[in-house]
This record gives sequence, C-alpha cells and structure tokens, in this order.
Amino acid sequence: MLTIGKLGAAAGVKVPTIRYYEQIGLLPDAERSSGNQRLYARSTQDRLAFIRHARELGFPLEAIRDLLGLSDRPDQSCSEVDAIARTQLQAVEGRIARLQALKGELERMVDQCAGGRIGDCRVIEVLGDHTHCSADHSRDLHGVSE
Repeated sequence: MLTIGKLGAAAGVKVPTIRYYEQIGLLPDAERSSGNQRLYARSTQDRLAFIRHARELGFPLEAIRDLLGLSDRPDQSCSEVDAIARTQLQAVEGRIARLQALKGELERMVDQCAGGRIGDCRVIEVLGDHTHCSADHSRDLHGVSE
C-alpha cells in the first residue's frame, strides 16, 4: 500500500491532482489507515499512470473516463477505444493546423517588420487590428473562440 505522496511520486502526479481524480471518480476512493491516512494499492498506481499518459496525449477527462471503463472489460471489442483515439487524433490534427496558421501569420508579421520605429512597426499594427491578418486564427488551441 502506498501513501498519497508516494503514489504521486511513483506516477509523476501531484497530490492535489490525485485528490481531484478521486473526487471526479477517475480513481477509486482510497482505503484509510488507522490514522486516517489515504492508502493506495498497486492497481491504483497503474490506473493513475494510465490517466497521466492519456492526459499527456491530450485526451479530455471524459474520454479517459470512457477508456478506463472500456479497459475494465478486456474481452470486449476495441472498436469503441479506436473511435475515441480517432476523435483525439482529429482534435490533435486540428490543433496542429491552427498552430501552423499561427506560425505563418507570425512569420508574415516578422518578415514585414522594417525594424524601424515602434510607431511604424508592422507587428504592433497587426496585433492592434485583426483585419491585417491573412487568416482567421481567433480560435485558441482548444478550438474555443475568445
């Protein structure tokens, strides 16, 4: 059995994150010692490592919840897992496309900068007026408009 601190260190996850994952049901409630200290089994460490890796790959928490539920049924078809992964791949491809557009716009701004005075700076001008941009990039990396 591991304490919450040792579990966090072993999985590379901060203690408040572990508590949050417990609170939202991604991790089972911990057992308690006689001193009321949280104690975790090895299986919780494996589950936490799964969650951490999925988060590193950008999966949203709801998709991770679904993946965990599916992983608890190893004899089932993996078609649902594939669909979740394909959805995540599409989201990543969308973010890459937006990043490439942002990169292009920044390159264009920098290339057009004459290196003169701030009052004549193309970068400042474009940042101050979105109509000078060559593409609509008003969406952030998560696809949410500001």
